[in-house]
Amino acid sequence: MATAVEVHHTALTLRDHLPILQILIPFCTAPLIVFLGYRSLAWPMAFISSLLSLIIATMLLIQVSDGSYISYHLGGWAPPVGIEYRVDAANAFVLFLISATATVVLPFALSSVAHEIPCKNHALFYACFMLCVTGLMGVVITGDAFNVFVFLEISSLSTYVLVSQGSYRDKRALTAAYDYLIMGTIGATFFVIGIGLLYMTTGTLNMADMADRLVGQGGNRTVQAAFAFIVVGMGLKVAIYPLHLWLPSAYTYAPSAVTTFLAATATKAAIYVVLRFMFTVFQPDFVFDTHILVWIIGPLALLAMFAASLIAIFQTDFKRMLAYSSIAQIGYMMLGIAMFSVTGLTATMVHLFNHGITKAVLFMAVGALVLRAGSTFYDRIEGMGRAMPLTGAAIVIGGLSLIGVPGTAGFISKWMLVQAAFEGGYWWLALIIVASSLLAVLYVWRVVEVLYLHTPHPDATHTEAPLLMIVPMWIAALACLYFGLDTRFILDAASTAADGLMAGSAGMSEISSAAAAAADH
Repeated sequence: MATAVEVHHTALTLRDHLPILQILIPFCTAPLIVFLGYRSLAWPMAFISSLLSLIIATMLLIQVSDGSYISYHLGGWAPPVGIEYRVDAANAFVLFLISATATVVLPFALSSVAHEIPCKNHALFYACFMLCVTGLMGVVITGDAFNVFVFLEISSLSTYVLVSQGSYRDKRALTAAYDYLIMGTIGATFFVIGIGLLYMTTGTLNMADMADRLVGQGGNRTVQAAFAFIVVGMGLKVAIYPLHLWLPSAYTYAPSAVTTFLAATATKAAIYVVLRFMFTVFQPDFVFDTHILVWIIGPLALLAMFAASLIAIFQTDFKRMLAYSSIAQIGYMMLGIAMFSVTGLTATMVHLFNHGITKAVLFMAVGALVLRAGSTFYDRIEGMGRAMPLTGAAIVIGGLSLIGVPGTAGFISKWMLVQAAFEGGYWWLALIIVASSLLAVLYVWRVVEVLYLHTPHPDATHTEAPLLMIVPMWIAALACLYFGLDTRFILDAASTAADGLMAGSAGMSEISSAAAAAADH
């Protein structure tokens, strides 16, 4: 059973306040950038804030690596009355991914944003970027169900603005942002309806307390309706096939730095919310009894893996190809959930992280190609692998990881999926996973062929990208190689997270009991 560390507002050490500082630092940075109004200060403030968030996330991950969790009570009000921030192995893992991605992407953004966004909008861009970071981390860290919705809206509203900033280069970014807004609003509405139904049933919004009160209510139609609304609502945010229609255009027409950050973090945070509600609030037994994994999540995951990969093969735009590839990779993550085992959930958590760093490499490389070639259409980036050797090499590494070649991070998560399939006796599913990976070979090879085997386009600038773009790109590329060779950190963290999720709310009852006892006094 997991041990808990309760933290109240009266705690004196800075270390005790890390959960709230994780949110406050980027949240306060955003309005400060706007109030100061100096474009020259916007980037340094955003970068320092992201770096501090990364340090905090690392410290939190270390604290809960033994399977324990931290319960931080805002304002000194104990849950379920007060709002709780809860940090365990599962969300500390995602917090680390979000903050690390933001810290790596921001140096890349300095050159990319200067090229793709008008100078007058730079302060607004970095303010919205920090709000997006705040929202995503808030969604992950909060233990209050309605707070999840609030932070979801913070991240979503800022994301719509960030995507629309791509209209400086392509007016279709406005349409993409509008489509994203409509689909995102529908998803958020479904989600909050589900939360309302749960509150009507349980009378609480604290997720740990809610989980206790839902025990034995699997046959309650209100609870079943709430589950359906939450899964569909978050399915839109995750871009589960066929609820993915907003994603290709949003990723294609958004500024390169925005696409990089969103591809590595936004859908991953949404998948975490799905996992948290499925396995902690509703409990594994309820999820198993509803057969949603066998009849809905599993088939849609398989459909995504093949349909999105096939569409990616026939794309003529590198950026759009990567967008459809992301939909296919989301299918792998959902398939791990559908297997309903510790190994399957471990594979999901590992792929969540590995896909994040892989797509960070590839979309940063896309930004470098936009800078030099002016476009990411295949006919404009021909021969750029030879003209931009460092960028081309990073694309190759990212592509190999996307395929799942041994020695790269992508191999580890796909191997875990295959292992989970064999453990469950689904040998045919292991073959399907391998077959879908072969489709990735086709669309990755097509990019490599365009970059290295074609004559360079005469209008492209045949020089390497600036150092500020190359360094972050290669940090992510080397991470793909490092985590493909040294798997201890990722597998240990993911395995601990999976164990906690499969245990459901076990271990949380002690917090609820302590809160109830405090309320009695």
